[in-house]
Amino acid sequence: MTNRIKKIFSDRNKKLVTFVTGGDPNLIDSKKIINTLATNGADIIEIGMPFSDPMADGPIIQLSSNRAIKAKIDLDNIFSICMNFRKKNNKTPLILMGYYNLILHYGIKKFVRKCETYGVDGLIIVDLQPDEDTELLSYIKSTDIDLIRFITPTTNSKRLSTILKNSSGFLYYITITGITGQQSADFKVLKKSINKIKKHTNLPIVSGFGIKNEKDVKKICQICDGVVVGSSIVKIIQNNLNNTNKAISIIAQFIKKLKQGTIQ
Repeated sequence: MTNRIKKIFSDRNKKLVTFVTGGDPNLIDSKKIINTLATNGADIIEIGMPFSDPMADGPIIQLSSNRAIKAKIDLDNIFSICMNFRKKNNKTPLILMGYYNLILHYGIKKFVRKCETYGVDGLIIVDLQPDEDTELLSYIKSTDIDLIRFITPTTNSKRLSTILKNSSGFLYYITITGITGQQSADFKVLKKSINKIKKHTNLPIVSGFGIKNEKDVKKICQICDGVVVGSSIVKIIQNNLNNTNKAISIIAQFIKKLKQGTIQ
């Protein structure tokens, strides 16, 4: 498996990373939505693994997880979404994002093997601390799967070096202290933090949480290597649950606009 994440960051262009919950609002429509993200400008796609207690997620993403769970979406369905996507697209990196409990329950070895089989390029495990990741790392070290870490405005230098030790792919900088989809980033704090982190690593830094529109994307891409937009996309799905074609059409236009914001 080629390292698609490394390849996507090999030029100097800013990247648009998009997030949706896998299986929201149902399996068939979710596959269509994820394909739409890629064809309209998403450089990397994060697929949320539905979980009943997503502690880092705001109400919009929590509700999307609930919808997917009600639609009986499990990890095998998530892998079927990845498989479907890879039939059409072998270029755009796919990242699975979620909570460690799901992986433990599924079986770490089996999970990593399925990620390799179905073209998953990276993992973001929200509640897996660097001090507790030895077992997962032991299974992914012989693969091309990246383990992507969070860094927050409160991360100090000592913690940063621990986080960087086994990080790969890119770093996910959380622009706010709080949950997804809420307040916007403080640009001055963001700039200072990113400059500090860049002194310690060559990994690309992508910012997420609180980034809602093209204007936010443009501003944050001035100092970061890319942005993550999630809640605003999931909100479109939520607002059009009875009309998937309309949701897909709105998402397509929205992604095109966001992508424009990455052009500096």
